[in-house]
Amino acid sequence: MTRNAHDPATLLIIDDHPLLRRGVTQLLELEDDLALAGETGEPEEGVRLVGELDPDLVLLDLNMPGMDGLETLKRLRQDGFAGRIVMFTVSDHEEDVVAALRAGADGYLLKDMDPDDMIRQLRQAALGRMVISERLTALLAEALRSQRSQPATPDIHSLTQREREILRELAAGLSNKLIARQLDITEGTVKVHVKHLLKKLNLRSRVEAAVWAVQEGVDK
Repeated sequence: MTRNAHDPATLLIIDDHPLLRRGVTQLLELEDDLALAGETGEPEEGVRLVGELDPDLVLLDLNMPGMDGLETLKRLRQDGFAGRIVMFTVSDHEEDVVAALRAGADGYLLKDMDPDDMIRQLRQAALGRMVISERLTALLAEALRSQRSQPATPDIHSLTQREREILRELAAGLSNKLIARQLDITEGTVKVHVKHLLKKLNLRSRVEAAVWAVQEGVDK
């Protein structure tokens, strides 16, 4: 279902802590551009609600009893949910961050963040941008460097001008749809360029490309 530009972005919370769900709900009630679609502490129920309500954004806890957040994330993507999914967790372990982003998360936020910052990040996520808690950026960059399967160093000079433009937009956290709009090309063309630039740079995901570009100053 297409959302009118003036309608608030809808958010569904999947988290097994009732107080946290209540706190986020109360924060959303203060905002005109964000609205609660639903909330649950049960991952299975969350998957059902996402299919039923089709929210713009899912705020998903990582550590939950039974089906954890990573498995829930994979289920949602396998079921064809194309909305934004942001992990919201206390874990700042690099393996958790990398695993979530590679499984299809659009962001990774820590629960100790300032409420105002959280709302700002949720707004960015709803607009199609990738969001990561600031103190995780360096950790993520180091993790991706150490986990890279092949020793070849990415070379920006191997990219075409258009691929460099798209890489800069990836570094800004833009989705394929927003990049297409920004560069006045089709979303399918963006996907092809992203695939080519990842291969040329010897990187495995758009997240790796974005982090590498920021670290190397390619986004300037």
